[in-house]
Amino acid sequence: MHGLSLGARLRSAAGAAGLTLAGTFPLAAQAPGLGAAGELVDPHHFRVCSDPNDLPFSNEAGQGFENKVAELFAAKLNEPVTYAYFPQVIGFVRVTLNALRCDVIMGMAVGTDIVQTTVPYYHTTYALVFRPDSALDGVSTLADARLKDKHIGVVAGTPPATVMAQEGLLSLAKPYALTVDTRVEAPSKTMAEDVASGRIDAGVLWGPLAGYYAKQVTPHLVVVPLLHEKERMDFLVAMGVRHTDQDWKRTLNRLITANQPEINTILASYGVPLLDDQGRPITP
Repeated sequence: MHGLSLGARLRSAAGAAGLTLAGTFPLAAQAPGLGAAGELVDPHHFRVCSDPNDLPFSNEAGQGFENKVAELFAAKLNEPVTYAYFPQVIGFVRVTLNALRCDVIMGMAVGTDIVQTTVPYYHTTYALVFRPDSALDGVSTLADARLKDKHIGVVAGTPPATVMAQEGLLSLAKPYALTVDTRVEAPSKTMAEDVASGRIDAGVLWGPLAGYYAKQVTPHLVVVPLLHEKERMDFLVAMGVRHTDQDWKRTLNRLITANQPEINTILASYGVPLLDDQGRPITP
């Protein structure tokens, strides 16, 4: 979920659960065969549920960091990667994972109940982005007085919007869409371009989007993780599997634990602002 907020990107209940499965996909026709312990996981392919146009997370060309982590895990299992693509709009989980077209969603917020989540494989936070020539150097919180007269981009309905309201920053803010069809819209990309061009003074984006798009525009933007706000800005990200797939979850947990340094290297190469278990920045 380009341009998706945390709520959309990490498949919130409203944005991802969609309708019930009944009457949509015949399960018997979709099942790849029984895997370990009778689970409906393909034992011969690493099958990923993915958005076809959602960089830096994923795309059909395999250019996202979720694609790269999937390739890493598949190599460890000596299996090929295959994808079930669907835009991350309402119904994503229903028509991919729950329809047995794939076996893992590569990015889910820890604690969601739409799916069963693995151990987290990264920890990141929302971030402020601004031009290096904007006299905002040193700003590390939305409470900074230097932001009071600034036009700041924010995705509607996200935690930063709540903090901006508390700090009196919304009157001059520019809102961007929360949930979009990534085939036709990329609000985060648009926000970064607006900051780079000077149409707005700064923007607040989910960390992976901030780090990635900051390097896709000219001039490159400064990325400041928001670690000192009144509301929680940081979240743990795991992988999602069906509630019935316990052995598969344990396999993924082992892969995450054994390959965390390689995962971090992949994430850092995309500019994801990584945090440790105590919420402190991890130096690339």
